Amino acid sequence: MGMSINNIASNYQQLLASIREQELLNQRDPGSVTLLAVSKTHDAAKLREAWAAGARDFGENYVQEALGKIAVLSAAQTTTPDMTWHFIGPIQSNKTRDIAAHFHWVHSVDRHKIIQRLQEQRPAGLPLLNVCVQINLSNEDTKSGVDLQQARELCAAVVQMDKLCLRGLMAIPAPCADHQQQRAAFRPLAELFRELQALYPQMDTLSMGMSDDYAAAIAEGSTMIRIGTGIFGKRETSGEHL
Repeated sequence: MGMSINNIASNYQQLLASIREQELLNQRDPGSVTLLAVSKTHDAAKLREAWAAGARDFGENYVQEALGKIAVLSAAQTTTPDMTWHFIGPIQSNKTRDIAAHFHWVHSVDRHKIIQRLQEQRPAGLPLLNVCVQINLSNEDTKSGVDLQQARELCAAVVQMDKLCLRGLMAIPAPCADHQQQRAAFRPLAELFRELQALYPQMDTLSMGMSDDYAAAIAEGSTMIRIGTGIFGKRETSGEHL
């Protein structure tokens, strides 16, 4: 069986307390860092437990798997009315329609074609789709994301779209255990973020930092930390994603 209800709740509360502590240590405003619960591979029941513990923001990497959970949990709108869904995985062109229709946020925008498709496919009547441009900090070939110069171009493209709202930048740096090196990896992203904020005041989100480097990320100005296992425990290894 999966984890008991208390574990998810206490994991979430402990992480939140740790994030608040890091805010204090780094002279950040209390509550200025959001904890994004990375819920890929975890089922709707576990998400509901996290919601009961206070989680409101959920990050999904796989569109098909996410749609099942979104359907279940929005059918139960009375109990979980305020779940915010973030798409954080690599974006395939053939998935943009579902992303545009069912998510509130997309963190992993990394090419013009995706911006165009999300704009065209965002259904009328929904609020603007919140967009972060993904930066490939370590220029790893295996990772999604653009370099700092391309990021400027993509941000300029997003602000031209009337169904999208440019909210910020996202990155997944190469793993590294040293706190100072982690900070050094995040710094160029934070500098670019401040530069772009001067141009686009609606930008308020720097989505960087995961389980092993969130202290360094908060020190460098992150406003959103993405954590999965630390909240939900090890993912189920069975093939049953849903």
